[in-house]
Amino acid sequence: MPLHRQIEMSIRASIRAGRLRAEASLPPTRTLAAGLGVSRGVVVEAYQQLVAEGYLTSRSGGYTQVAASMPPDAAPASRPVARGTGLRIDFGYGRTDVSQFPRAAWLRSVRTVLATAPNDRFAYLDGRGVPELHEALCDYLNRVRGTSAVPGNMVICNGYGQGISLLIQVLVRHGARRIALEDPSANDDARVLAGAAGLDVVGIPVGPNGVQVDALHQTDADAVVLTPSHQWPTGGVLPAGARAEVIRWARRRGAIVVEDDYDAEYRYDRSPVGAMQGLAPDDIVYCGTASKTLAPGLRLGWMVLPPHLVADVTAAKVLADRGSPVIDQLTFADFLMRGEFDRHLRRMRPVYRRRRDALLNALRTRLPDLEPAGVAAGQHVVAWLPPDLEEAAVVAAAARHGLGINGVGPYRIAGPGPGGLIFGYAILGESAIGEGVALLARAIREVRGS
Repeated sequence: MPLHRQIEMSIRASIRAGRLRAEASLPPTRTLAAGLGVSRGVVVEAYQQLVAEGYLTSRSGGYTQVAASMPPDAAPASRPVARGTGLRIDFGYGRTDVSQFPRAAWLRSVRTVLATAPNDRFAYLDGRGVPELHEALCDYLNRVRGTSAVPGNMVICNGYGQGISLLIQVLVRHGARRIALEDPSANDDARVLAGAAGLDVVGIPVGPNGVQVDALHQTDADAVVLTPSHQWPTGGVLPAGARAEVIRWARRRGAIVVEDDYDAEYRYDRSPVGAMQGLAPDDIVYCGTASKTLAPGLRLGWMVLPPHLVADVTAAKVLADRGSPVIDQLTFADFLMRGEFDRHLRRMRPVYRRRRDALLNALRTRLPDLEPAGVAAGQHVVAWLPPDLEEAAVVAAAARHGLGINGVGPYRIAGPGPGGLIFGYAILGESAIGEGVALLARAIREVRGS
């Protein structure tokens, strides 16, 4: 890809992601060119293209700034609601109830680690993480998630965000040019990072049972990121036949499947659906995290990698930060080995199930024309809107009534689709859930009346 296109894509992605805010000044063309080691003309061409598209503005005296507003064709159909103190109820997704964090059990593990850990564990490690956590996680994942994990193929990272960043860096160095994501998908980390790295990002439509594998065959992607055990946000589970077909596709193309197993342990109608990685450990990168099961502030994530990627991902991790904090890793390893992680999940499943049931009952009573989906697992529910309701109008009306809720639209890649609302219920009590649905019903009456 030409250098000016790479610069354009990186700046465009940063503006879309909010890392470059409105009216922020960009470096002078000579300064940026010198920093990147390219000619000034390359930077000038990139700036001129972004000015033409409306992302940047050029002021007298040579100053270039981010435009005050996004161009209409670049803005998503409805943006995630800005969280603020003015909201009475917030159905924000992707949050776990951190008030239920098992502090006493975690503290016992911290004390054990500080009293018994060998001295050499506090020195620099090889970047993959401590062996104790590799072994504890492999035991847990193979037992509970059905993986085929071995300690030597595991890398510990600072949450899923860092893990997918390291992986994209390695895939680009291996010659990858295109990555496929589910559409819709909340994999903003992968979407933004891939675009900034120069990868083409394509969306694969999602149906009731997860990604539509037929559409995957129409791409020439070098990697695909999936949430097969609980698709985000629709909640579908990729069936066995489709999983096998994805693996066949990956082997024919020499591609990599990235399995984001973000919250499948929280399933309410049956035992959790097993991970794909156990079917093809040489073709699938398994990504897990403690963010949805314990607390996102722990910044604990892990990747089980195909053997041929371990060394390169480890090198990228060492370059990034020399390795994740040792005490946290050892504490989590002890927490797992004591069975505290299993106990915490058993304790939280009925809590989240009661909150989910309260949400479904309230929707059934007050908004029966909304169609819930993805109710069997996780910490959120999608409710599809009837054709007469516009998603953006409902989200805006809800905000005026003090209700925070997000639409599905901002998470689509290929363009508009059916309108839907995302109800995150993990941190709300049952009475608050009922009050929130009542506010939404009032907002929808307002939209229909107008």
